[in-house]
Amino acid sequence: MLEYFLSLIWLFLPAGAANMAASLSKFIPFLNYPLDFGLTFRSRPLLGSHKTWRGLFFGLLAAWLLAYWQVKQVIFAYAFFDYSQINFWLWGLLLGAGAILGDAIRSFIKRRLGIMPGHPWFPYDQIDWVIGAGVLASFYVPISWDKLLVAIILATLIHPAVNYFCYIIHLQKNKF
Repeated sequence: MLEYFLSLIWLFLPAGAANMAASLSKFIPFLNYPLDFGLTFRSRPLLGSHKTWRGLFFGLLAAWLLAYWQVKQVIFAYAFFDYSQINFWLWGLLLGAGAILGDAIRSFIKRRLGIMPGHPWFPYDQIDWVIGAGVLASFYVPISWDKLLVAIILATLIHPAVNYFCYIIHLQKNKF
């Protein structure tokens, strides 16, 4: 069972890196322009000014770097498939873009519901990137629904701990 959980974490590692890199990139003054170009829908921002091209760039970069590293780690015994046989550019793109897209869709819905950026929306804040990454990556490497469901549960448990750690070391303002 532990091997199964480790394999799921390994599978979604580039997506998690994309999700974190997009958030942590706020400290870099580069491409700080909103993804939604400041457009509104029903008098509310589509995504908000905090979803930026910078986050997309660094999220994809982190996903590609992790995917490349995964492809080179052919000794990982519990992987669900042979990483040395995949195109790391495509794998990283799908996982990274899926994570960012999932986060953007969640932000769009939060804005429609009147939930301000940075305010918690449990459990969707924890699982949006996993769902987006799992759906997009499954077009390249089959990811079964049971694996995606377990990954969502793991993200729901692990994500708050990571956020709290980032809060403690002053990388983010909110605890969760």
